[in-house]
Amino acid sequence: MASRLTTCTFCGAGCGIYLETSGNQVVGAYPSMSHPANVGKICVRGWHVHEIASSPNRLKTPLIKKNGKLQEATWEEAIGYIAVRLREIRQKYGPDSIALLTSPRCSNEESYLLQKLARAVIGTNNVDHGAGVYTNNSIEVLLDQLGVPASTNSIEGLAKSECIIVDSVDLAKQLPTIAGTVLRAKLNGTKLIVIGERRQRLAENADVFLQIKPGTEAVLYGAMAKVAVDTGMVDLPFIKARCRGYDAFLQHIRDYDLLAAAQTCGVTADAIQAAAMAYGKAKAAAILYSSGAESRDAQTIQSLVNLALATGQLGKEGAGIFALAEHNNLQGVCDMGVLPDRLPGYRPVANAQARAEVEARWKTALPAQPGMPGSAVFNPANAGKLKALWLCRYDPANTAVTGDVPGTLAKAELVVTQHLFLTETAKLADVVLPTTAFGEERVTFTSTERRVQIADQVVEPVRGAVPAWRQIVEVARALGADWKYGSSADVMDEIASVVPFYSSVSYKNLARDYGRQWPCTKERPLGTPYLFAGAGSFKFAPVARQPQAAADEQFPFTLVFGHSHYYWNQNVLIQYSETLKREYRSLLLDFPNGFVEINEEDAKELKIRNNERIQIRSATGVAKINANVTNEIRRGTVFMPFFVQKALKEVGAGENLKLVPVRVEKEATP
Repeated sequence: MASRLTTCTFCGAGCGIYLETSGNQVVGAYPSMSHPANVGKICVRGWHVHEIASSPNRLKTPLIKKNGKLQEATWEEAIGYIAVRLREIRQKYGPDSIALLTSPRCSNEESYLLQKLARAVIGTNNVDHGAGVYTNNSIEVLLDQLGVPASTNSIEGLAKSECIIVDSVDLAKQLPTIAGTVLRAKLNGTKLIVIGERRQRLAENADVFLQIKPGTEAVLYGAMAKVAVDTGMVDLPFIKARCRGYDAFLQHIRDYDLLAAAQTCGVTADAIQAAAMAYGKAKAAAILYSSGAESRDAQTIQSLVNLALATGQLGKEGAGIFALAEHNNLQGVCDMGVLPDRLPGYRPVANAQARAEVEARWKTALPAQPGMPGSAVFNPANAGKLKALWLCRYDPANTAVTGDVPGTLAKAELVVTQHLFLTETAKLADVVLPTTAFGEERVTFTSTERRVQIADQVVEPVRGAVPAWRQIVEVARALGADWKYGSSADVMDEIASVVPFYSSVSYKNLARDYGRQWPCTKERPLGTPYLFAGAGSFKFAPVARQPQAAADEQFPFTLVFGHSHYYWNQNVLIQYSETLKREYRSLLLDFPNGFVEINEEDAKELKIRNNERIQIRSATGVAKINANVTNEIRRGTVFMPFFVQKALKEVGAGENLKLVPVRVEKEATP
């Protein structure tokens, strides 16, 4: 039996783990004791994710739909068929009739090549990642205010934070190893502030728990910034040396009133002040928030960035802003340019100079019109506009909350999927290409702390599986592209020449220590643990105080939604690990058709019992679902996890992912 260090690719934490092998099979996993992201800890997913590779349900040969049924085909036949159909569709309908979507589980290499195939070979910017519809405005806001679309600091640096804010993300369930880091810091004296409408595990250990009304985060951060200004906690030397726009920010922040903000947010003024004082007085303080779209808009992110800038909590160890990516390579796919309006390195596609920089490297002209975002691809209003869809490791028929996935796929003339399994999406495809699994190929991923790491090959691929990046190369060649990548390392070498902050990233460099945190450049070949800034690099974004919404007697509750621990039951990887399936389906034994959380006191007033069938009624529809009566959710709020797709769509939450005013009723008797 042998073991080899690699990177866990299940979530965005990027933990270091050792995979044990026997023959040509992975038989076990255990954590690296010295990896900076997890330091000897891994979650249940890390312990068991290797089980998926040995599933007997793995696809092992390409499939092509003939006479309405998927049938086995050779690789040569499948690649040739895809190339012929793409060429025909592009010629008949134009390049923008084709869209290519990756999953945030795709490696950097396959993400880079897929968007290059779209732009340089097919001629369209219709590229996005599968999580695009669920992610918030982090990229644009952080680019605008900080100049970097990513977390500013390292996970291990949280041990040196004197104050940590965890905002609207259930770390213990979504990113368990990061939750462990936060809890150990708390045990060592760090002040812990938890924000959100749900009382999750970290909230039980918080020094201050701000269980605010949904959608009031921007007001909360504005009030905290006002406290910092009024009590002299602003870092004027930092602001003068590194920031722009402070005077305009100050003018807006003076409009905030602590008592009014407390009323708007539904918490006490003392609690807001205590949180602000703990954060502002800390020598190093961090804010952790989810990059998920639930309950969050651009103003919320602008407000928390403003607070960090005002108090000088950037550019030093233990401080910073963490835009947490729960999927394993959400950061990397964005870095690679899998965005409809951004080229690799976040260059705007509409900017001629930005395009010219990439065109010079790729030696071809690129389309200038931004592409169709992932949120629009499956919108029923666009059904029939896309004639070909390529889905890399993405299963929207099973996981997408918004839009009409089956209808969109049915109206396309060509659907290509790359996956380990015959997913619900693959069953609707015209061509299915089997891919390699974790441990069967050498590729890279970029974690939520900007750490680019190699996920190493420890066993040979199962017979018939081909790395997804190589499949993309073969299709590009069949379409006439002169692509000469002999290995995944060759792809990374090109990425380094195209993406400026990856310019010193190479497999040789990444093999040292535990990868490299970008910017990893010629000037900083060892990477950048926490981001720094020159004069005037940071920017305040004034956020006007929002008026308090009037209570709605007809719809007195607010429906919020997001990831719960049990969201993972939808994950195709979970479904093929017996251990993980058992771990993540426990609550669903009681709620096999999903649930909506309602506060115990609200349920008591409405005479609703646990697991009783109830109605959630909005202005646009009604959903019938079982009640999960709990003290985790604040009063006046109900929560549905994303996987309850039918119910979310019935009340209108599935189309725009916004908070929905609703009424809660007992189910009407016939």
